[in-house]
Amino acid sequence: MRTDLITREGFEALQHELNYLWREKRPDVTAKVAWAASLGDRSENADYQYNKKLLRETDRRIRFLRKRLEVLKIVDYSPQQDGRVFFGARVEIENEQGEQLSFRIVGPDEIYGRKDYISIDSPMARALLKKAVDDEVLVATPTGTKLWFVNHISYAAEPAAR
Repeated sequence: MRTDLITREGFEALQHELNYLWREKRPDVTAKVAWAASLGDRSENADYQYNKKLLRETDRRIRFLRKRLEVLKIVDYSPQQDGRVFFGARVEIENEQGEQLSFRIVGPDEIYGRKDYISIDSPMARALLKKAVDDEVLVATPTGTKLWFVNHISYAAEPAAR
């Protein structure tokens, strides 16, 4: 299951990626393919083959982003969320051994390349939803159920300085 929710920052990042791919990268790669094709025999032309492959990958990502951006629903912060964990929250949790984790709950399209984001579809995020500070959270993991405590919740765009 893939949730179609996204933060405003995540939506803008995907739009920015789409604009970059369509307006800058694709024309550049297309020009390289045309240049390499003009050199003659394409079957042994590494520049042609590599750039043609790159063009296919770029086009595939452009198609994916266009379709995905149409179905995504932007979720903005609401003051009613204060004090509880909902979509877009930055959460700090701690277990009984004193291990601490800090992350933001976002849509599945936003987690790539970020170690401080988790998907709303993850077991941890699902368990944390609607919890408040000092609540206990039981999270089902492959190694068994784990107990975590909610230490801090914020909705700032970046981690709050404390």
